Order: sequence, then C-alpha cells, then structure tokens
Amino acid sequence: MTQIRSVVLGCGSYLPEQVVTNAQLAARIDTSDEWIVQRTGIRERHVAAEGEFTSHLAIKAAQAALTDAGVDAQSIELIVLATSTPDNTFPATAVAVQHGLGINHGAAFDLQAVCSGFVFALATADNFLRTGAYKRALVIGAETFSRILDWNDRGTCVLFGDGAGAVVLEAQEQPGNAATDRGIVTTHLRSDGRHKAKLFVDGGPSSTQTVGHLRMEGREVFKHAVGMITDVIVDAFQATGLNADSINWFVPHQANKRIIDASAHKLHIAPEKVVLTVDRHGNTSAASIPLALAVARKDGRIKKGDLVLLEAMGGGFTWGSALVRW
Repeated sequence: MTQIRSVVLGCGSYLPEQVVTNAQLAARIDTSDEWIVQRTGIRERHVAAEGEFTSHLAIKAAQAALTDAGVDAQSIELIVLATSTPDNTFPATAVAVQHGLGINHGAAFDLQAVCSGFVFALATADNFLRTGAYKRALVIGAETFSRILDWNDRGTCVLFGDGAGAVVLEAQEQPGNAATDRGIVTTHLRSDGRHKAKLFVDGGPSSTQTVGHLRMEGREVFKHAVGMITDVIVDAFQATGLNADSINWFVPHQANKRIIDASAHKLHIAPEKVVLTVDRHGNTSAASIPLALAVARKDGRIKKGDLVLLEAMGGGFTWGSALVRW
C-alpha cells in the first residue's frame, strides 16, 4: 500500500560573518582554548552583528534551501520556524520570514522546543503534509543565542553560537516500505518538565518582564543527555525494523562532542558515519541540525537515497529523533 511521505527537496544554511574564537573569549573571561576544546570540542562560533535578527538569518537560510531545491518561494504553503530567540514576543518570527520571502498565502508559525526545536518542527510539518493539509513546506531552525547569554559566565557563554538552517519538504507518494521509501520515515518526540531548572532562561514576559539569560547545570544536562537521546533512537529503530547498520549518516544536535561520541558509541554507530560541526559552529540550538545537514550535503557526504538519523535534546527537557531517507 502506498504512503504519503515528506521528502526533502533541498536544504540551506546561513552563518553570521563574525567569528569568535576560543582565544578571543579567553582574552575576556577566565577560560582557555584547551579548557573549552577538552570539555566540548568547540573551537569557534559565529555571532550575529548588531541589527542582525533571527529573522534575517532564517530568511537567508530559507532562500538557500529554496535554491538548492530548485523551487519558487510562492510554492511554499507552510513555514514552521523553530527558535528560542524570536525577533519579538509577537508576532511569530515565521511571519517575518514569510513576508521576507514575498509569500502572503498559507500559514507560518514559530515552534519552541529549544535545542530539540528542529526535530519537533520537522515532525510537525511532516504531519501536516501527510494529512494532505499542505503540499510543500519550509522547516527552519534559526537562533541568535548570543542575545541571551551572560558573557561573564564561562560555563555557558563559550558553548553557544548563532546561525540558521532550513529544509524544503514536499508531500510525495511512496511505495510504503520503511526500508526504501524516501522522506521522513518516522519521528519520536518526548518532554519532561521536571528538569526545567537544569537548563532554562531566567526571564520572560509573564514572569520577569525581561528577556533574561541562559542558565545551565552542565553536569546534570550531560548526565541525562546520552540516555534520553538513545531512548528515542531505539524507538525509531523499533518502529521501522531498521538498526544502526542501516544508517548512512548520524546527524545529531551539535551541543557537545563528548555527548555525541558517547551516544554514537552506545548505539554502535561507527564514528565515520557521524556528522560533526560543533567545532566550527558551537551549539546553535534549533539551528544546529539543519546547519550540519547543509554542510554534509554541500561536501557530498549525504546523497539521494541515504538514510539519515537526526536527534536532539534541549531545555525542558525536550528530546526527539527522526529517520529521513534523502
């Protein structure tokens, strides 16, 4: 029996021009390149310029994805933008992106699941496309985390960067075989609000009437990360009958190299299948997976027909996985 799948037509990304190295941070706060690299694998990150907003990054990433897909912006009926750093409290930053692309039809909205945002947005768009509500969608992850960092807190400010990535999805009829169908094969999402205090921003319109700064209990986040990540990946394998050997590429959320390495090891995914960009981008939250996808597509690693495993974990806690055949 045939089945409608959300097929990736193209992907694109955008990084702000300004690069901040570990050495530059070490000149401002009590840290060092060796300390940062040893604990996180991060060597540099991009930071948005003054006056450069999340929507600006998202529009450029979306334009790159549309070009890669070879489709016109007017064919897009749905925009789902994952971000924790919107331009404004409202309206949704997705609406600014929609306007920036010259689109005035269909629907556009933001989705907030912190670092898991792109996987959550991908699953959301997938469900809209599979039901027939829309034919073609843009899924974007875009962040300007530099705006919510305490630049005197060496435990957090060294970890994050700014950027945006996007994919174009299209509803297509596939044979209905999870082992060979192109598109999003399965998604699995989880959340547990008991862990809020481990990773959060200490501000908001309703609570403090301020933007606030990111606060994190790094050891606690690390302790939970590997178990939660592998949990939803095992669910994906069980739902499809696939396994680690079936995977061509593992594209995880780029938060910390040690977490990525430990997750791949626990799942028996070979190191050469892991796409790593955390050294160049830092943790770009909802933007990290599509940024990594764009890198691996551009350098020729991810090819049509490849099975790609995505996973992420973020504040909340939220976590999720997606299996996508390119």
